[in-house]
Amino acid sequence: MRSSNPVLNRLDETTRLEGRVLGVGVAEEMTVDDVVVRTVGLLLLTGATALLAWLYVPQAVWVPAALAGSALAAIALALVISLRAVTHPAPMVAYAVVEGLLLGVASRAFELVYPGIVSQAVAGTFGVFLGMALLYRARLVRATPRMARLVVGVLLGLVAISVVNLVVYLVTGRQGLEIYSLTGEVGGWAYVIAVIAIIAGAFSFILDFDLVERSVQAGRPRRYAWLCAFGLLTGLVFLYWQLLRLLSYVRR
Repeated sequence: MRSSNPVLNRLDETTRLEGRVLGVGVAEEMTVDDVVVRTVGLLLLTGATALLAWLYVPQAVWVPAALAGSALAAIALALVISLRAVTHPAPMVAYAVVEGLLLGVASRAFELVYPGIVSQAVAGTFGVFLGMALLYRARLVRATPRMARLVVGVLLGLVAISVVNLVVYLVTGRQGLEIYSLTGEVGGWAYVIAVIAIIAGAFSFILDFDLVERSVQAGRPRRYAWLCAFGLLTGLVFLYWQLLRLLSYVRR
């Protein structure tokens, strides 16, 4: 079964080729604790960088440059890590830093317009994550091939919509299915897209938990815990952005 997270999909494809031919011992095999520790570490680094950016990046002068530069760097790093199935921690650490810069600068801009919105988005993100983890743990929601196809299809559709919407915005200045300004009116379709993105992001965690569990059961090398942690980090960041966008729509 494939995950909705392309980073973890790449892990599945690469380690399937490796199998157990490397003779990895039990002490070197990946565990759930390895994934948890690395995920928490990357989250703490992202949060610390975001806090520093929030406090020390001047809004008036550096916001456009910080947003553009960190966004491009984050996208480039994510592509390199996922496409090449990188298992060394250095690129993951670099991604956490540049993503933290982006989150800190953008979140402060949202907070200045809508006080309290950042804490609401953070609480919502971890609330959804923990809720899906509990549902998966209790086996109330199971990862199935049908769910995987549905979630992957929805996420790919959202990516396509976002690209088209961005191109239209850059060419004509019109905002449609996704709104890029912090103020102004929001159409009904923007709400629909944001809600669909949040639901798809939430269910993607079920597929990711399943793949991590199967990777542990297969005895994959411990270094792949870094790739799993990176995949979960990208999922959390995606969900945070969607919640932040939806909350800003509601409060306009």
